[in-house]
Amino acid sequence: MANAKPPITLSSLDVDRIEALLAAIPASAFPGKAELQAELDRADIVAPEEMPPTVVTMNSTVQFSIIESGKDFVLSLVYPRDMDGSADKISIFAPVGSALLGLSIGDELAWPGPGGKMMTVRVKQIVYQPESAGELHR
Repeated sequence: MANAKPPITLSSLDVDRIEALLAAIPASAFPGKAELQAELDRADIVAPEEMPPTVVTMNSTVQFSIIESGKDFVLSLVYPRDMDGSADKISIFAPVGSALLGLSIGDELAWPGPGGKMMTVRVKQIVYQPESAGELHR
């Protein structure tokens, strides 16, 4: 079941910040480190002001589903420091967070979930995206 991964688009600002975080965190503390780094390496990187409004960026609020469970979620993709225990945020270092980054509306991506079981996230809607809202440095 080798689904081709959809292309991903990342803002240069997000990539710089995420790479700095990855450099500071040991792989033992973050099981998905290699996968997230691989995503950054294959991404199409654009300036924040050139980001299409249909792409999941950091601090975006995304409506998505997990295909296997059929459940829908609306969550904001945040850096670990912005996780405050509220149920409407997901960290870039959580498996679903890593999977969502850079996807466009309608894309699906299979990603190793907790316990290594594959799960497939599908982006349905971008509720809010900082770049399209003119907040290019959030």
